[in-house]
Amino acid sequence: MTTRTITVDYLARVEGEGALDLHIENGEVTAADLRIFEPPRFFEAFLRGRSYTELPDIVARICGICPIAYQLGAIHAVEDAFEVTVDPQVSALRRLIYCGEWIQSHALHVVMLHAPDFLGYPDAIQMAQRHGDAVRRGLALKQAGNALMSLLGGREIHPVSLRAGGFHRVPTKRELEDLSETMKQARDLAEELVKWVSTFPFPALERDYEFVALRHEQEYPITAGRLVSNKGLDIAIERFEHEFEERQVPHSTALQCHMKRRGAYLVGPMARYAINHDRLPQSVQDLASSAGIGAVCRNPFQSIVVRAIEILHACDEAVRLIAAYQEPALPFVPVEPRAAAGFGCTEAPRGICWHRYEFAEDGTIRDARIVPPTSQNQSSVEADLRAVAAPLVDQDDGTLRARCEMTIRNYDPCISCAAHFLDLTVHRS
Repeated sequence: MTTRTITVDYLARVEGEGALDLHIENGEVTAADLRIFEPPRFFEAFLRGRSYTELPDIVARICGICPIAYQLGAIHAVEDAFEVTVDPQVSALRRLIYCGEWIQSHALHVVMLHAPDFLGYPDAIQMAQRHGDAVRRGLALKQAGNALMSLLGGREIHPVSLRAGGFHRVPTKRELEDLSETMKQARDLAEELVKWVSTFPFPALERDYEFVALRHEQEYPITAGRLVSNKGLDIAIERFEHEFEERQVPHSTALQCHMKRRGAYLVGPMARYAINHDRLPQSVQDLASSAGIGAVCRNPFQSIVVRAIEILHACDEAVRLIAAYQEPALPFVPVEPRAAAGFGCTEAPRGICWHRYEFAEDGTIRDARIVPPTSQNQSSVEADLRAVAAPLVDQDDGTLRARCEMTIRNYDPCISCAAHFLDLTVHRS
């Protein structure tokens, strides 16, 4: 029996620390284990006993790239539990700051972390020697997204302005208007980015994913909606635990989330796009079509194009929201705690980020559960790895290793976000 093991000890150009073990026996791929070996971070555990007022600032620390995803999911859960309704302009500002997060996160991944794979470079620094304009474009887009987060959130990383009931401070109309031209220029850069990445050579692979994403009645979902799949799922977010379950696997300090009835599923840009293509403006749909992306994309390597399309849409949304903005009468509404459970779910750049909290009468957190997108995608990553490696088993180890790393980066995994829980049993004698 011939046995080969391809090992990637440290994955490069992803956020966090992880590795890969690929096992091949007699020409067959028998296992592809995405190992997450970062220490558990226990965010859910040390939220217990804290006040709901502390929640947004604590969960923001789960991720330095996507703090808004965690803050708004938690804030929505607080408002759900305490029956808080916010001003429509506050909701619009929340969507706007989330657009900033999508722009800066997607731009970082598309240009700096993923594009080098397709163009044959080990990193963005070497890629910049031949593609300097593309790198500058990516950095300008990231800067535009950061500008939105800084103005609305008080700072670019771990913003401090968001709170239950609204914002500690909202911008003036003039302050937002000053950013309008920046976002219009970013929109032009995003259109160029879509055209550029659409020219990349994409490995041939089609996968029959179950896409899961939020679905909103009017808009491309970012901050609200029902959980919908392309295979019949359509539930309110509070039903998540009835349809999904997390499992511990031996090779990871992160849980893997599965659908109870059908197993692995996919969240993130490809899922959002497939479920909500009709919610995109016609101009964005047309550009996607000219970039070779139909109403559904099933090739995970083309996810880089879908991410670029979402940057374009986020820029369009930012311009629209800024133009329509009217300062609310108050930056926040009062919040009266009570004993209750609350649920929140938003679309982080990498996919749905789901929250559940139980509160005591004084607003103290009694229990917390957070399901990040990377833990939801891990099973799909491993299935993709098996599918990608199967026709390449006769290739040398270097070729296999490079294609597997590229496959993992299709997902833009935020490994640190996922490594926050451990089912720990202590045996004492």
